[in-house]
Amino acid sequence: MAQKSDPNSKLIAENRRARFDYHIESDLEAGIMLLGSEVKSLRQGGSNLGESYASVEGGELWLINGYIAPYAQAKTWGHEERRRRKLLVSKKELSRLWNATAREGMTLVPLKMYFNDRGVVKVKLGVAKGKKLADKRETSAKRDWDRQKARILKNNARD
Repeated sequence: MAQKSDPNSKLIAENRRARFDYHIESDLEAGIMLLGSEVKSLRQGGSNLGESYASVEGGELWLINGYIAPYAQAKTWGHEERRRRKLLVSKKELSRLWNATAREGMTLVPLKMYFNDRGVVKVKLGVAKGKKLADKRETSAKRDWDRQKARILKNNARD
């Protein structure tokens, strides 16, 4: 049976470059504290996670350098586009993330931002380790080979 697509569930922004630049070890879902004008702007689709990252500072988790476009109708009570936004996770998750970043040298990378089925904005964070240049070349060579293989199989199926 096909699943129904929920009208509230919607992808806002995706960091497609993250999987190329990092080995994603694990991921988790976090809530995010936003202003009203930010939510309205996200409903219109104005967001970018390309250069953003997450950090544990002072016992709290923060999304740093995430871009949310200004909302035109909120003239006086607008928001700063690249302000630091607090991410909401449990204390257990926060301590696990702190251990991963401080002790193991991992990085917290936002993978995607979306509205869940209840219409609440969520951020999917990846606990990642940076790739070296050789790893990036290997990833790109594997992707090229997979494309070529699919092309060959497609041509053989026609014959």
